[in-house]
Amino acid sequence: MQPPFAARIDRLLKHREELFQHLQSRWKDEFGAQFDVLLYDLSSTYFESDPPFPEGDKRRFGYSRDKRSDCVQVILALIVTPEGYPLAYEVLAGNTSDKTTLKTFLAKIEKLYGKAHRVWVMDRGIPTQEVIEQMQAADPKIHYLVGTPKGRLSKLEAELVKLPWTQARPSVRVKLLNQEQELYVFIQSRDRLEKERAMRLRKLRELIQRLKQLQRLKIKLTRDELLVKVGQAKWSVS
Repeated sequence: MQPPFAARIDRLLKHREELFQHLQSRWKDEFGAQFDVLLYDLSSTYFESDPPFPEGDKRRFGYSRDKRSDCVQVILALIVTPEGYPLAYEVLAGNTSDKTTLKTFLAKIEKLYGKAHRVWVMDRGIPTQEVIEQMQAADPKIHYLVGTPKGRLSKLEAELVKLPWTQARPSVRVKLLNQEQELYVFIQSRDRLEKERAMRLRKLRELIQRLKQLQRLKIKLTRDELLVKVGQAKWSVS
């Protein structure tokens, strides 16, 4: 009698690194895949189950991207190429901070695929300043493309205002600012601007429509009940 499917998957888990190395070589040979640009991101999945859990279980309460702070979750960390070929992944405890994960994955990719000139693309909430400095000091240097923290943007504003715009594409223009070892790219996209305006306008129309519905209610609401209704209306369109 064959073991359950889940058990057979568990047997593969200990060969995960060898499997990724094999797939990487096949993708390179069959599809000419390049591995000099790596996209790194984290997601999560939640469980409607209650602790306590067995020792070593990774389900934990943490920051919920799904807006389900009432549920335990696990964090999924994944590295893929721009074509979508996965190179490494990890399932982390649900209370893992994004900022604590990058250093481990830098070492994992170097161990699996060796040292190389790579560019890591990620959200601004992932790298810490300490890890960025380690990437800059690495040999060979590890390049990165990451969103600038909002707090630092305000410090750069005075310098950016002085710079001229450069047309990158018909609907995109940029400003380039060199600062020490980093190049800041300030981007303005007309298409993105119009999309965001349309999204805000749609939400405003939905909110106005809901407020009109509240005005037509035949029952008299107390002040507190009305505030709750307005709050619910605002939340439903957010």
